[in-house]
Amino acid sequence: MLVLPIYDDNPATKPAFVTWGLIAACLLTYLWQAGLGQEAEQAAVLGFGMIPAVLTGNGELAPELYVIPGWATLFSSMFLHGGVMHLAGNMLFLWIFGNNVEDSMGGLRYLLFYLLCGVAAALGQTAAEPLSEVPMIGASGAISGVLGAYLLLYPKANVRVFLWVIVIVRILNIPAVIVLGLWFALQIYSGLSTAAGEAGVAFWAHAGGFVAGMALIPLFKHRNVPLFHGARSHAFSISRQAPPKKGPWG
Repeated sequence: MLVLPIYDDNPATKPAFVTWGLIAACLLTYLWQAGLGQEAEQAAVLGFGMIPAVLTGNGELAPELYVIPGWATLFSSMFLHGGVMHLAGNMLFLWIFGNNVEDSMGGLRYLLFYLLCGVAAALGQTAAEPLSEVPMIGASGAISGVLGAYLLLYPKANVRVFLWVIVIVRILNIPAVIVLGLWFALQIYSGLSTAAGEAGVAFWAHAGGFVAGMALIPLFKHRNVPLFHGARSHAFSISRQAPPKKGPWG
């Protein structure tokens, strides 16, 4: 079974320049990774990825792999990805949900919010596996914070979801509270089911980022932006901008 969000019905009021910039930064970083060659790319992942054991002082990199201090990898790791599908999935979620969260607080606040959620995600994974020597890379922790914020901002917004079950293919409208609530529950379940130290998806980073996003959104959003709000209507946003002689259309 494949369940994949493809877009939402919640238009933003301003261009999402920071979200677009973050997507571009991740794409450019991946192109840089891909051009390194296999051995050099592995060295880059170890040097710039967040390794819990290194961060907690329970391990250290070989001198030839050391590039930046351990604390700095909390940030650099957000822009590395482990493959095209890893990158594509993360950028899709950021594209769908990032514009509305950015809209709720403005570009500079959103950038700080995004980075703080990414750091919280990395620390969450470190707390769960402090002795792990597996590098954590990817924007999913920070994007999880975006999802947590979106859940509190627009739980009633409809998310268009692609559903594929064997021979059944459907496009469904599902409220964000269900899509994102089930996503978060899946991260918790997967984190509890995954053996400590096992390489794979950093589920506790996802959970930590999501909780951080929910905790931070009341502090970062503009005062006039309510929580637990429905999606903005396409018809309303267009009618307010249309010439007076023409009524709203949709």
